[in-house]
Amino acid sequence: MKKLLLIAVAVLSITACKKEANVKTLSGLNTKDFVANVNGKKTGLYVLKNSNGMEACITNYGGRLVSLLAYDRTRALKDVVLGYGSIAEYLASDGNYGALIGRYGNRIKDGLFTLDDVVYQLAKNNNGNSLHGGPTGFHTRVWDAEQVDAQTLKLSYLSKDGEEGFPGNLNVTVTYTLTNDNAIDIQYEATTDKPTVVNLTNHSYFNISGNLGTQILDNYIYINADAFTAVDEALIPYALLPVDSTPMDLRRPLLISEGINEEYEQLTLGKGYDHNWILNTKGDIKQLAAKVYNDKSGIVLDVYTNEPGIQFYSGNFMGMTDNGKNGKIYLHRGALCLETQHYPDSPNHPAFPSTVLRPGEKYYSHCIYKFKTVQEPVNK
Repeated sequence: MKKLLLIAVAVLSITACKKEANVKTLSGLNTKDFVANVNGKKTGLYVLKNSNGMEACITNYGGRLVSLLAYDRTRALKDVVLGYGSIAEYLASDGNYGALIGRYGNRIKDGLFTLDDVVYQLAKNNNGNSLHGGPTGFHTRVWDAEQVDAQTLKLSYLSKDGEEGFPGNLNVTVTYTLTNDNAIDIQYEATTDKPTVVNLTNHSYFNISGNLGTQILDNYIYINADAFTAVDEALIPYALLPVDSTPMDLRRPLLISEGINEEYEQLTLGKGYDHNWILNTKGDIKQLAAKVYNDKSGIVLDVYTNEPGIQFYSGNFMGMTDNGKNGKIYLHRGALCLETQHYPDSPNHPAFPSTVLRPGEKYYSHCIYKFKTVQEPVNK
């Protein structure tokens, strides 16, 4: 019922704003379709462009990357992220297309953790666990937006003490920049007035084929990691395992269709790839963390981060009835996610890199999704 009311409010708000200027973006979006009033705050669509003609469109509803145009090998601009064409559609969906995720990306077992001898119970929304900050995490919030310049958008949000069960008033700022070297650069900062846990990420669904209505099985994937976090039936990590002699070894580019169909318990549990890799980069953002390549389009996506881990998700829970932008139907395994992050369930694993943030400290996370094209197949 709550969601229906929100949708109704959004539709009424869009209707009321008919006189507002409407701009059609290069990706085919209409800016007026993103003007709404959600929980008393105004939403909109913000358009970034770089000197090379690339375009990124972001809405402050959930801080979502709605579209991102990159050049293919023929120099045609192609949308490479899944999403919807209006705020009303985002409100009607439980998906995380393009969203900012917080306070905690990935899962926390049983929605429970202990910090400084205090037990905190979080909202549960995934098989009895807390996933991506809970049902009303950052992906459902309207962020304050400031378009700094033609290439930069700054989003801010105050997550109040107790929101979804997390302690502390958390002031968060996320800055999106569409750089002139053809990257979407995302920088996250946060401070708190009480000890808490923080693990922010972006949940963009990438399809670099040039056609958002296709699967990603013909992509090549590379991840710079010697180990990954093995998971149980609830996708909660229980151990760090080496990738050697398994389909989790992505240290050389692997065709996704070849790896995903191997008989391997971890792939069975995740219904495909849905795991956190332990990056060899050790926080050095200048080192390549991951790469995706599509031979048909010639588009290459390189990922850089200062985070210790990256979640590779191969769209295993996507359906075949999801109508996206410009009439595209999003297929099962119709996109992949590369979420830079600390490890899942870190608050319950003292040996994992800490996600604790205390007063006086500043949380900082940095992720770069950089695009290029190649005329010939990459090293496979």
